Amino acid sequence: MRKRNPVRVPVTRGLKDLYAMDMHAAYQAACKGYFNVVAFGRLAAAISVVRSALEEHQTTFPFAIETMDETIKTLLVVRQRGDETAKWEITESELPSVLNGINMTEQCIGTLDVSLLEKTAAKLLQSV
Repeated sequence: MRKRNPVRVPVTRGLKDLYAMDMHAAYQAACKGYFNVVAFGRLAAAISVVRSALEEHQTTFPFAIETMDETIKTLLVVRQRGDETAKWEITESELPSVLNGINMTEQCIGTLDVSLLEKTAAKLLQSV
């Protein structure tokens, strides 16, 4: 019996918009001084899921994983500071790194499929 390949369902515009909304709303909150742990979680989750899915998909998108890794490093600093001080903020010097990661995530999400994103999100959630 022949093994069937799973159906690849591309990421829809609606799903792209949901990821973009989570990231950009958190970024705007940070810019306006309204950043909090919930916004941080949504931003970090969106970038981490897409980054991990790209790695599993073995993307050839130039500098995608490297760019997202830099953003994740920045977000780890933000998280540590937030955990220690209970003040959640992205500093002025950290904003460009975060915005680069958001923009790269938006560019790359269309190269993935829905089932890969779902599996990656579940795997990351389990490891937390």
